Amino acid sequence: MCGLCGEIRFDGRSADVSAVLRMSQSLARRGPDGEGVWAQGPVAFGHRRLSVIDLSACGAQPMQDPELGLTAVFNGCVYNYPQLREELIGYGYRFVGTSDTEVIVKGYHRWGVDVVDHLVGMFAVVVHERDSGRTVLMRDRLGVKPLYLAETPGRLRFASSLPALLAAGDVDTTIDPVALHHYLTWHAVVPAPRTVLQGVRKLPPATVRVVEADGTSREHRYWAPDHVRREEFAGFSERDWEDAVLERLRTSVRRRLVSDVPVGVLLSGGLDSSLITGLLAEEGQSGLATYSIGFESVGGREGDEFAYSDVIAERYATDHHRIRVTGDELVGALSDTVAAMAEPMVSHDVVAFYLLSQQVSQTIKVVQSGQGADEVFGGYHWYPPLAGLSPQQGVDAYARAFFDRDHAGVAQVLQPQWLTPTDVSREFVAEHFARPGADTAVDAALRLDTEVMLVDDPVKRVDNTTMAWGLEARVPFLDHELVELAAAVPPELQLAEEGKGVLKRVGRRVIPREVIDRPKGYFPVPAITHLEGKVLGLVRDALTSEAARARGLFRPEHVDALVRDPNAELTPLRGNKLWQLGLLELWLQQHGID
Repeated sequence: MCGLCGEIRFDGRSADVSAVLRMSQSLARRGPDGEGVWAQGPVAFGHRRLSVIDLSACGAQPMQDPELGLTAVFNGCVYNYPQLREELIGYGYRFVGTSDTEVIVKGYHRWGVDVVDHLVGMFAVVVHERDSGRTVLMRDRLGVKPLYLAETPGRLRFASSLPALLAAGDVDTTIDPVALHHYLTWHAVVPAPRTVLQGVRKLPPATVRVVEADGTSREHRYWAPDHVRREEFAGFSERDWEDAVLERLRTSVRRRLVSDVPVGVLLSGGLDSSLITGLLAEEGQSGLATYSIGFESVGGREGDEFAYSDVIAERYATDHHRIRVTGDELVGALSDTVAAMAEPMVSHDVVAFYLLSQQVSQTIKVVQSGQGADEVFGGYHWYPPLAGLSPQQGVDAYARAFFDRDHAGVAQVLQPQWLTPTDVSREFVAEHFARPGADTAVDAALRLDTEVMLVDDPVKRVDNTTMAWGLEARVPFLDHELVELAAAVPPELQLAEEGKGVLKRVGRRVIPREVIDRPKGYFPVPAITHLEGKVLGLVRDALTSEAARARGLFRPEHVDALVRDPNAELTPLRGNKLWQLGLLELWLQQHGID
């Protein structure tokens, strides 16, 4: 787990090493254990290292293999690297160290761009071929690891975060109106390849981009599971599905133990992280380090779920850490949390993960986390209204249940010059639902959320906040083989028991029932969902600042109405609409965007 960056020139000039160094410095917190820069003519790579596998200098990056003519930078973890290493040794490859990075380099030489089909894990990889001048960029199947791009005539820059590209300079920071519409409609989700800035794009998940020495490029998507009923599972009973999911989940959790340092768990007290903890205990992980966070209650809203995380901690005798955060501590961390965001994210638990990661990183480097289970196993409230509908029939139902605003609502928020002529967010969903490979509206929604929403909300949130403190977070529910299996589960089993029916039944076979048979909880941060005091002041000041007025994104009358009654308008996901606007403005100001 690390931070990577680089520049590729196509105009006959040498790469700007000073720009790469600025990007690398911006990424320093992602990799506190080492740094490296490599440059050769039109190409330069930078890297910041978090040492988790092969702690020696043999795992340092950028990694060069003069014999094979390859140089690579890599962020993430390949969980099956020991098996791939043995396979490659059988083909005659010689290894200097024991890192997964070296396995990727040799694997690329053996299989070319098809190396991605062999990798099990989370990864963003960039490989340069000395002899051809070709550079290849690759991102993992579920987009757990980010890869941002900034292209100008004659040049391509890439980095693990958007702010790193800003640090390099010469980026078009004009707001992208389509991305802005997505942000306001889709709970701050901006689907790849867009970002809120015109000059920055992101490589989509499960994508390989090949860039030739002359700047021409091509992309292909290498993985896309169908959400359909498959012949191999015909005749499966409910118990058969439970058995299959449990077996695959055990494998996923076991895979994510590969490390040369200890692995802990972010334990929220919900089904997902509790199930991970129970399965790790079954793997013989005694004295497992677990971590939970809680906040002060605000506006009658509770700020912790310690009662449930304590049950799991006591059951498995974990080395449990309860982290309590005061209101003043939360306010003090907001600015730093916003600075850590690669893109603006409105979910109220971003600050929770940021503060949790700060504490956890003081005692451990690697944790497993429960993100992804709701999207993969049907745990959200907008799936049941889709039951019995075809994908085409499901678009309106999905939009009503999930969207923060419809197109008319966006028009009430934005100044006219920023409003797109059509409802681009609904059009995006409709096009996605219309793609083949989804049997029902529920299948289409699960596919959309797994491929898009999951990547640019919970997964990005966890990557940004943990890596801000040099902490590696692994997500077992996003093992691609588990996701493939879940995609085949009949919707009626996914939606049973008010959602996540199969996973709940699996859970009862592993962990205490009282953690499962209770109302669904959220990672609560009341001071963000119920704005008052210092947090409200921070948001109000950002939206009424001179910078905000000059930017002119939002209608003043709409902002004024929200400020007068800051908690009157909540989104279907319980988000605060004033916070949504204020967070975007805070993010733009934090990153120096005029």
